Amino acid sequence: MLELKKIWEIISKMKLKQIQISDSLNSSKIKKHMKKNWQYYVLLFIPIVYYIVFRYIPMAGNIIAFRRYRAGRSIFGDEWSGLKYFKQFIGDRSFLRAFRNTLSLNLIYLLVRFPLTLIFALLLNEIKNIYWKKFVQTVSYLPHFISMVIVTGMIRELVSTSGPINALIKHFGGNPVSFIALPQWFTTIFVTSGVWQSLGWGTILYLAAISNINPSLYEAAEVDGANHFQRVWHVTIPCILPTITTLLILDIGGLVGSGASFEKVFLLYNPMTYETADIISTFVFRLGLGSGNYSYSTAVNLFESFLNLGLLTIANKVSKKITGSGLW
Repeated sequence: MLELKKIWEIISKMKLKQIQISDSLNSSKIKKHMKKNWQYYVLLFIPIVYYIVFRYIPMAGNIIAFRRYRAGRSIFGDEWSGLKYFKQFIGDRSFLRAFRNTLSLNLIYLLVRFPLTLIFALLLNEIKNIYWKKFVQTVSYLPHFISMVIVTGMIRELVSTSGPINALIKHFGGNPVSFIALPQWFTTIFVTSGVWQSLGWGTILYLAAISNINPSLYEAAEVDGANHFQRVWHVTIPCILPTITTLLILDIGGLVGSGASFEKVFLLYNPMTYETADIISTFVFRLGLGSGNYSYSTAVNLFESFLNLGLLTIANKVSKKITGSGLW
């Protein structure tokens, strides 16, 4: 028994030494790599500092959602209010309207844009003429790089009473419509302009995923007698399913988010269209900067962030159960 114990101790010591040697070798490799490519690590350091300074440290300011904060005073010095502001906005009809609008706009936009982007990527992949393909890609990508101020200016001109859309309505004997002032038209304007601006840009990840598909899979499908549509349905889509799933999860995680839509909505909406156009970010903007109610607006924003995190987590779990792939 004693001999067995000694043998076991010797084996365990040898394993420990092997682990230590491998760890030291790995650390020496890392050090050599860092010395050789120190410029890349310096570049990597810049975004890390940016996120720490401008993203994570300011998160401490969320404490004012639980305090009665007044401008000019310390965020930690005012009286504790607990969940007062959370209870307040849950019963606020203006917040409920903004929440409903945010969810409906994002959901309709997702249901229209997501399948169209995938279909457009599949169609682009079928273009065999390289010059024509590059031309179509360039034309479809360009709207993404246009400033939102210019985009909203173009939209206002298009739908104005003297714009080309109303000119066409008049030509067919109709009466001009003030689209920008009617709440029932805001969703249509928001979604169609959003699809136009993001359609081409959204295909980049899909095309990158499609380019990594093994050509032998298409050859095997062709040998088996699969037609063009069947090859797309049974080869292309299953191979890019992880990419589709990832993008869908991220989109679902932002269903209640309104930060990305703020600029566009802010430049397009007006008091007459608040009923369908006012979203959480514009609601927070009016309350926070407009009315100086910082604690209340911070509570609303914090609630929105937690909802997005919850949706992202649920979407990820569902995706992992159904498709076997997720973000984590």
